Amino acid sequence: MIRPLRVILPPVSSSCPNLLARQPYLRRTMSTEVSPALQQIIDEVKVDILSKTHGTDNASKRKEITRTFISDTVTVPSEEMFIYAAQATLGDDVYFEPSTAALENHVAKLVGKEAALFMQSGTQSNQIALRTHLTQPPYSIICDKRAHIFKYEAGGAAFHSNAHAIPIDPANKHHLTLEEVQENVIMGTDVHFAPTQVVALENTLNGTIFPQDEIIKICDFAHSLGMKTHLDGARIWHVAVETGKSINELCEPFDSVSVCFSKGLAAPVGSCLVGPKEFITKARWFRKIFGGGMRQTGLLAASAAFALTHNFPQLVRVHALAKRLETGLEEIGAIILSKAETCMLFYDPTPLGINFDEIADRASALPDPLVLGGSRLVVHIQTSEEAVEDFLSVVRTLADEKKAAGWVPPTNGHAKTSAFKDVYVRRQIKMTK
Repeated sequence: MIRPLRVILPPVSSSCPNLLARQPYLRRTMSTEVSPALQQIIDEVKVDILSKTHGTDNASKRKEITRTFISDTVTVPSEEMFIYAAQATLGDDVYFEPSTAALENHVAKLVGKEAALFMQSGTQSNQIALRTHLTQPPYSIICDKRAHIFKYEAGGAAFHSNAHAIPIDPANKHHLTLEEVQENVIMGTDVHFAPTQVVALENTLNGTIFPQDEIIKICDFAHSLGMKTHLDGARIWHVAVETGKSINELCEPFDSVSVCFSKGLAAPVGSCLVGPKEFITKARWFRKIFGGGMRQTGLLAASAAFALTHNFPQLVRVHALAKRLETGLEEIGAIILSKAETCMLFYDPTPLGINFDEIADRASALPDPLVLGGSRLVVHIQTSEEAVEDFLSVVRTLADEKKAAGWVPPTNGHAKTSAFKDVYVRRQIKMTK
């Protein structure tokens, strides 16, 4: 039998004889007994998600990830990362969380800025950066037309910051140039136009490396006109590995930088926005406004720290595998739309008489299936060498079958020229539930 807990009250003062009469709840018995009605609510609330996902095999999922080429965001935490993260400190990050603060301090120093702020995602980090830089409309942002902040963040700059975007299609199909920025920047007081206040660049973009000398020229020009510069450096880690330049050197020209831990580095969640102390103080306020204030972030921060320490060095192998994909596709006869400068490449198989759906369907029918998107192939630290060779084997087999069936590759020059206007040809992804 459960004994009820009773509140022991001090004697009632003669100066306040009606205390108990005015506060009858003080006279109630505190009890841990549960009524049938409350027990019913408790039963309705509880859930065992592990039993509901009992059919999900994490080992099989980990294997699937090693054979998935759609993105480097599909990576999963390793057992070692879990063990390290479990030792993180406890604390509410809206107030102060020690492990998260330690990560922020390290990333700020690494990037060469005064302060950093942990974010849930790269999109959140980019959008809060823009909102913090921009003050009172009207204003505009210059960026590449392929940039994540313009193309893949659901119109966030317009929604969050009331900002007009000026997307530029680089003539060299690789990166923006100073001349292109100069031609498109808006200055002055003509009421027909929104003055440019931010130039936002991305490195890498579609896996390609933005030349550092061009970055410096663009940022110097923007600063000479009083504009701010922001770098979407989600995959800046790849640039450092491939060029040998430090993270500090790559980020130095910018007023603010966003770096990501879940792209390439295989952390489960998180990015950091980095910049001057006053800028980050204001950005923290916007993070709260946007619903991004988090609680027990120590686990996530520790996972990011593990990724920086143990996963970053693996990008050397990632780049080598991506180049193997490029070489193999060229040998088979596919068009390389965008070369494997870092972790990804884009290709066109139409000169072989095959399309992306045929390749993906055949790949998904393998004893160990491959998961493919369209023209983009992304290699990550959990990609296996076997997966790369199996993919090339699928393309080679399909090409041989088409040739045996009478397919004749174009000979009028189109075999080396893709008909696609955009290198990124997307298709519906089929992954296991």
